[in-house]
Amino acid sequence: MTPMNQSAIPMTLPPALAAMHTDLARLLADAQSAIGRNPDEARQYISRATALLEQPAQLPIQVSGGLAPWQAKRVKAHIAARLTETIAVEDLAAETGLSPSYFSRAFRASFGEAPYVHVLRQRIARACDLMLTSDEPLSQIAVACGLADQSHFTRLFRRFHGITPHAWRRFQRRNAA
Repeated sequence: MTPMNQSAIPMTLPPALAAMHTDLARLLADAQSAIGRNPDEARQYISRATALLEQPAQLPIQVSGGLAPWQAKRVKAHIAARLTETIAVEDLAAETGLSPSYFSRAFRASFGEAPYVHVLRQRIARACDLMLTSDEPLSQIAVACGLADQSHFTRLFRRFHGITPHAWRRFQRRNAA
């Protein structure tokens, strides 16, 4: 497996997540170096990284220059309800009563990433849920998550996770058993 391209999805992490990012990067690098010589040790590193990811993030309620809590909540609901559709920045901005350019800056300040990247992240997260809870083919999961096709899904999934959806699903099922 090739190392994940860290510049593939540019984003600025909120300070509350910066320490967790460093720990995750270290654990995953340790797992990658241990995988060939000691698979059990690599599994331990991955388990620790998973536990770290499962902790609830301690984010500030409001970031200066960001969206108001009601705006962030409304945008999250809009995205969740329309994940299978095309979601334009203009539509999200209209939900908050802001101009598209100001909305984009406020969204980035609140969420630490651009609206487009956030929507992609939500689509990939939904795809992960579907892969774990169903036996649907990846092509069906891609369409159910608002992605163009399986090729598009695989490209995005690899960009976010550094592994193909099929390999991820196989790994998750093997570890669940």
